[in-house]
Amino acid sequence: MMRENFYDLAAFIAVAQEGSFTRAAARLGVSQSALSQTIRALEERLGIRLLTRTTRSVSPTEAGERLLRTVAPRFEEIETELVALSELREKPAGTIRITASDHAASTVLMPQLEKLLPQYPDIKVEINSDSRLIDIVEQRYDAGVRLGEQVAKDMIAVRISPDVRMLVVGSPSYFAKRAPPKTPQDLTDHLCINLRLPTLGGLYAWELKKGKRELNVRVDGQLIVNGMPQMLNAALAGLGLGFMLEDVVREHITAGRLLPVLEDWSPTFAGYHLYYPSRRQASPAFGLLVEALRYRA
Repeated sequence: MMRENFYDLAAFIAVAQEGSFTRAAARLGVSQSALSQTIRALEERLGIRLLTRTTRSVSPTEAGERLLRTVAPRFEEIETELVALSELREKPAGTIRITASDHAASTVLMPQLEKLLPQYPDIKVEINSDSRLIDIVEQRYDAGVRLGEQVAKDMIAVRISPDVRMLVVGSPSYFAKRAPPKTPQDLTDHLCINLRLPTLGGLYAWELKKGKRELNVRVDGQLIVNGMPQMLNAALAGLGLGFMLEDVVREHITAGRLLPVLEDWSPTFAGYHLYYPSRRQASPAFGLLVEALRYRA
């Protein structure tokens, strides 16, 4: 095979995996026009179309799917071997890509990275804040951070935070107009701030728990958001009751800006876990990151 075909195949894999010339060009560090020319040249040499292009998306043809299934794993094997060679270096180095929610990134990852990165200047960490449950292998992330029960069973999971507690809260201005709820059933008489789950597209049912009793409550209100920061701001503004992580609202409760209700129904969930494929060959840099993040009670 001609040497240039190796680069062209890598370019094809990037476009097929990203489903976009724009995203693939950014990933490869080339211009979109240069990438388009590379793909066209590859298709001309092979004599077959590999990608179907529309105004909104790019997807592999049947031939492209076959090539992707065959070639992509080989390139991943080469990358794995190159990572293994980096272990011979005296200093840990390399880029680690992590996907995590905004809350996990700011409260768990950043405090530890502030200590780790200055000690190892050759390590780079890329954090993508995303609340969706994505396939980290398909999206080419080294690891993800999610609550314990959301971690796939075929992944290695390392606990990186204590358990987390959820609270129902409202502002004094809101409760000036409505009596606080005494039972979960009372929530039907309240304006509640709904959270739309990015992965499923549906609204999150508030998971309440008292002893062994568990209730998933479908709440209603005038406002729907897709992130906890927006829910917090809405609750502070008196637009309704919010259901949020305790550490997000703790300072506001202490200051009297928010009031907790239904505390005996406040559930506790498994804390954040760093997860990654069991077949992943850990580099020294990745191993250092795991140990830095590992939660020690």
